[in-house]
Amino acid sequence: MIDLFARLVHMGRMTHPPSLTPPMIDYSPPQAPYLSVLFADEHLAIIDKPSGLLSVPGKDAAHWDCVEYRAKQALGDARIVHRLDMDTSGVMVLARTSDCHRNLGRQFEKRKVEKHYVARVWGNMVEECGHVDLPLICDWPSRPKQMVCFERGKQAQTDWQVLQRDDRSTLVRLTPHTGRSHQLRVHMQSLGHVIIGDRFYARGDALSGADRLLLHAEKLGLIHPATGEWMEFLSPCPFS
Repeated sequence: MIDLFARLVHMGRMTHPPSLTPPMIDYSPPQAPYLSVLFADEHLAIIDKPSGLLSVPGKDAAHWDCVEYRAKQALGDARIVHRLDMDTSGVMVLARTSDCHRNLGRQFEKRKVEKHYVARVWGNMVEECGHVDLPLICDWPSRPKQMVCFERGKQAQTDWQVLQRDDRSTLVRLTPHTGRSHQLRVHMQSLGHVIIGDRFYARGDALSGADRLLLHAEKLGLIHPATGEWMEFLSPCPFS
């Protein structure tokens, strides 16, 4: 590992030593409710995903249970358009036709979709709001972790706003303007306020402070592919 790190530094691909990837955990997704459908028509379905459930099947054969599988079982014709991390809860949209899948995919690609998250982060944030503009790249030896990299990272931008403070934490609303992997986790970590319960980036009390990642996709707004109507869907934050 030391020799590999030295080579990566020489190649300009890493700027800090690799950190340990969290150990594999038993995959035991919640079973009730089996699938929480907020809205469905012949074109799309809006799902309220629980924390602990994968969006798509994992690489391990034992990780077959996921939002996509359950939606196909319940609705018969649902395809993933975007993903939420297994540990993140909240609103997702699935397409029920090929045309809808293409349309929604373009909306995400062109950043026409409105997304708001709620997170509880460790410590008290001093300011009331702010903007993070830090490029991200995969932390390759510790994948799937990500890290800030100004040389090779992809643009990533997040707005944040304080909703509430208590003795040890801050509740914030997060609005990502890009959709990079682990973007909200790393951007909050970069501010010195890691998301509580984050098994990838939190340590000590910040990790043990919750039995799940305190990150929730609260709101999703999009243009209905068939009608052109702007639609918004909400899922109340379970830890606010």
